[in-house]
Amino acid sequence: MAEASQPSLKKVLTWVDAMGILVGITIGSGIFATPQRIAVLVDSFPVMFWLWAGVAMLLFVGGWLYAELGTRLPETGGEFVYITRAFGPFAGFMFGWAQLFIIRTSPAAGLSIIAVDYIEHFVALSSAQQTLLALGLIAIIGFVNYTGTKPASIFQNATSAIKVGGLLLIIILGLALVGASGGQLQTTAPVATSTGPAANLIAALYLVIFTTIGMERVGYVAGEMKNPRRALPRGIALGLVIVTVVYLLTNTVYFRTLGIEGLRAAERVATETMTILVGPIGASIIAVVVVISCMGSVNGTMLASSRIYYMMARRGLFFGFLRRVHPRYRTPSAAILTHCVWGGVILLVRGSFENIIAGMVFAVLIFYAVTAVSFFVLRTRNEGAQDAFRMPGYPVLPALYLVVILALVVIRFWFEPQNSLIDLAFVATGLPFAFYWVLIKSKRTKGDPA
Repeated sequence: MAEASQPSLKKVLTWVDAMGILVGITIGSGIFATPQRIAVLVDSFPVMFWLWAGVAMLLFVGGWLYAELGTRLPETGGEFVYITRAFGPFAGFMFGWAQLFIIRTSPAAGLSIIAVDYIEHFVALSSAQQTLLALGLIAIIGFVNYTGTKPASIFQNATSAIKVGGLLLIIILGLALVGASGGQLQTTAPVATSTGPAANLIAALYLVIFTTIGMERVGYVAGEMKNPRRALPRGIALGLVIVTVVYLLTNTVYFRTLGIEGLRAAERVATETMTILVGPIGASIIAVVVVISCMGSVNGTMLASSRIYYMMARRGLFFGFLRRVHPRYRTPSAAILTHCVWGGVILLVRGSFENIIAGMVFAVLIFYAVTAVSFFVLRTRNEGAQDAFRMPGYPVLPALYLVVILALVVIRFWFEPQNSLIDLAFVATGLPFAFYWVLIKSKRTKGDPA
C-alpha cells in the first residue's frame, strides 16, 4: 500500500526530552527492589559499590556507541534500523520480534505489578482487584501515548523529575541523619548463597544491569527529534550521569542505614530505609515515589518501543496495521495499542514480577552484542550521515564493550545452561514468522526503503 497518504511522525523532541526518556526508562522499580538481592550475593559495601560503578562505566561506552548509531541513522526504530542496515531484514525482524514478545512488553506487566504492590501500602486489594488495577495502569499509560508524542514526553519528563526528586530525598535524609561516622558502611557478612564466587558475581551483575538498562531506547525516537545530532549525544550523556550518581548515592544510603544484614532482610529496602530515617511518613512518601517511578518507566518503554513495531510494519516486515499513524494525534497508534495488549497478556499469563523479568536481561545482552557488531559494520562502510557524532576511543572502546557483553552472555550460559536455553527458546519462536515475513511476505508487499 502506498505511504504517500500516511501522515508522518512529528519532529518535536529535544535533548531535554532525550535525557528525560533515558532517566525515566532507567530509573524504574529496580533501584527499589534489587539492592537487597544483590546484598545476598556480596559480602561488603565496597564490592557492591564497584559492581554498580563498573556497570555504569560499561554503559557510558555503550551510550557513546548508541549516540553515534542514532546520529548516523536518525530514523525512528533505533536498533531495528541499525541491525537491519548492517545484516538485512531477517536479523532486524528477529530483534523486533524479541522486543514485542519478551523484552519491552514484559516491563509493562512487571512494573505495573510492582506499582500495585506499593499502592497496597494505602489500600488493601483482592487478587482480582490487583490484576484489574495493574491492567488499568497499562491502559492509562497507553492512552497518554496514543493521544500524542508530546503529552507522553511531558509525562515522561514530569515523572522523571518526581522519581529523581524522591530518590534525592532519600539520599539527602540518609546522608544528613545517619551522621558523619559512615553508619553501617563497614559492616560485612559471609555471602549468603553457596553457588560460588563467580556465579554470585554474574548473578549480581545481571541484577545491576537489569536496574540500569535503558540508554539504547532513546535512539528509537530519533526520527521525532528536531536535531538528533545534538540531542542524542547530549541527552544520553547527561541522562547516564544523572542515573549513575543517583544509583551510587542511593545504594550508599541504603547500606549506611541498614547495614548488610539489614539490607538482606529488607522486603522493601526503600520503604524500610525511610521508616528508619523519618518514621512511618517516610514509608508513605516512598510508596508514592515508587508508583510514579514504575509508571514513568512503563511510559518511556512504550514511547520508545512502539516505534520499532511501527517501523517494521512500514518496511513490510510485520502486520500491516502496525504502520498506522493516527491522523489527528500523529502517533503510531496501532503499535501502541499492540504493546498495551501484549503487556496485558503477559501480566495475565505469567503472573509474578519474578517470572515476567526472567530471561529479559539475557535477551537484552544478546542484542546489545548484535548492535555493537552492527556499529562496526556501519562504521566500516561509512554508512549514514557523514556529520554524525563519532564516539571517542574507536576502535578500542567499542571492542572492549563488545567483549564484556559477550562474556556476560557466555558465562551465564556456563552457569545456567537450562535457563539460558529456555530464554533463547522465547526469542526463537520468531524464526518461523521471520521466514514468512522476510522470505515470503516481503516479496509480495514492498515496504518503505531502508
